Amino acid sequence: MTKVDRRVVKTKEAIKKAILELMNEKNFDEITIQDISDRANVNRSTVYLHYLDKFDLLDKLIEDHINELKEKNEWACQEEWGDATQIFFEYFRNHYLFFSTMLTSKEAAPSFRSKFLKYVMEGFKEELHNTNGKNEGLNEDVIIKFAANAYVGVLESWLKDGMPSPPQSIARELGTLLDRIL
Repeated sequence: MTKVDRRVVKTKEAIKKAILELMNEKNFDEITIQDISDRANVNRSTVYLHYLDKFDLLDKLIEDHINELKEKNEWACQEEWGDATQIFFEYFRNHYLFFSTMLTSKEAAPSFRSKFLKYVMEGFKEELHNTNGKNEGLNEDVIIKFAANAYVGVLESWLKDGMPSPPQSIARELGTLLDRIL
């Protein structure tokens, strides 16, 4: 296994944080690599060393979070709905800047929301087959879309409102509702 250079990790984190902060201040189209490098306190060439352009940076940032969520999904889905949902909402809280930016930004929101929704729907599709017939006679696609859109909608609202309740509380309520649906 290759040893990870901590300086590279620290630099990439600074660059990712810079683009998120800038996206909260101005339109994505107006953000330049110079803006990102200035905010991250690195040279422009350093940004280009790691990313092709700002679109590549945003794509990789989204991909990183989706992959982390998929890893959490591996073991979280062995839990009850409330506990599993709490694991994810704690992750959302810990990465508030990313998720609040991605779900509220006019430019990023549609792209991210569709990728995120697809990820949630895939997870719910797996769970739907373990419902012991509670949704017998209902269209699976409708159930999955309903549950996934509700989940993402609650998350968006929670983030937009500044996380008014702790992850445990929102997760318990959402977990109860998901248990009734799925």
